[in-house]
Amino acid sequence: MATPPTSGKDTVQEITVEELRAKVGTGMQIDDPEEHLLLSMGPQHPSTHGVLRLLLELDGEMVVNLAPDIGFLHTGVEKTMESKTYTKGLVLTDRMDYLSPMSNNLGYIMAIEKLLDVELTPRATVIRVILSELARIASHLVWLGTHALDLAAMTVFLYCFREREYILDLFEMVAGQRMMVSYFRPGGLWRDLPEDFVPAVRHFLDFFPSRIADYEALLKNNPIFLKRTKGIGVMSAEDAVAWGLTGPSLRGSGVNLDVRKAQPYLNYEEYDFDVPLQTEGDVYARYRCRVQEFWESMRIIEQALDKLPDGPVNIDNPKIVPPPRSELGRSMEAVIHHFKLWTEGFTVPEGYVYQSVESPRGEFACYLRSDGTSKPGRVHFRSPSYVNLASMPQMTKGGFLADVVAVIGSIDIVLGDIDR
Repeated sequence: MATPPTSGKDTVQEITVEELRAKVGTGMQIDDPEEHLLLSMGPQHPSTHGVLRLLLELDGEMVVNLAPDIGFLHTGVEKTMESKTYTKGLVLTDRMDYLSPMSNNLGYIMAIEKLLDVELTPRATVIRVILSELARIASHLVWLGTHALDLAAMTVFLYCFREREYILDLFEMVAGQRMMVSYFRPGGLWRDLPEDFVPAVRHFLDFFPSRIADYEALLKNNPIFLKRTKGIGVMSAEDAVAWGLTGPSLRGSGVNLDVRKAQPYLNYEEYDFDVPLQTEGDVYARYRCRVQEFWESMRIIEQALDKLPDGPVNIDNPKIVPPPRSELGRSMEAVIHHFKLWTEGFTVPEGYVYQSVESPRGEFACYLRSDGTSKPGRVHFRSPSYVNLASMPQMTKGGFLADVVAVIGSIDIVLGDIDR
């Protein structure tokens, strides 16, 4: 009877998981590298939240190294925007972080307005705050539902999408679109709010707290969920800053940084809200931060509704804002302005700006350079998903293969936000 081939080793050294994690963390060789398994996870893996490929080096079930491989969803948005007028380029921003297009619209539009040196009307400013916070809640609902689904909790997914549908209906009410809204425009908004919008938002604020309680009842103290998230994907505060993390992925490690507080825009300094923090830096901590952000966003929305002023939603500048449709039938000047704005666009003074906003995933920023024409000379976005994804090798090293899926869900990436 033939004997099976051996590795040349007479004995197998016993080693604890803790010792193995420590050795991986110091970069020491665990075993013969020839025995390591190289695994390609993706690019069609259902738990990667988009078309992402992860290259894994495994020692048994333990992750030795991980390398994200991106580019499968590349759209060339930034380069394409150079051939579009400033207003026409707006629709491309919806397609990046497609779970929070309002945030993309806001960062890009505010960069244009900074170059134009225009000041929004009070009503438009408050409306932008309301919709930005609704977008944050809607995005977090997708994250929570899919994150729970990754870890085999299907009920939460169904509950979260039920509430998200209500918010998408609100977006459709104001913008005519559920997702690709393009509602924020240079100088203001596409149009004013319909009469039934404010009552519908107040109704959402009334019933949503009970829905959050449902999510918490299913997950917060669930022993299976706790086993899959606590102590997994740990990122210290120092490492989180060094890797450039922002948003809940950073605040889950105890670093108090929120663009709405650090560099206020849209008069966020006038709103009373807290920045949720956790110190553990693991998957569970990032989960707690986002759930707490539900409550803070509701606080901001309620304050904004209470202070929502009357008045116009667009600045009085026909060179930037198209005239009302009602004027086109009786004013030749309005027709001329309308025609020129939608064919040639408006010119922007030469210069460059960098504008940041706090998106649901972290700091979303737009670098915009104008060459004095009606089309941007250069557009570049600092997308939080791109930066946060780079931290995955640090978060997963020394963990188990099964933990990789939990870590991916905890940083809440959107591949459209990465492959631009």
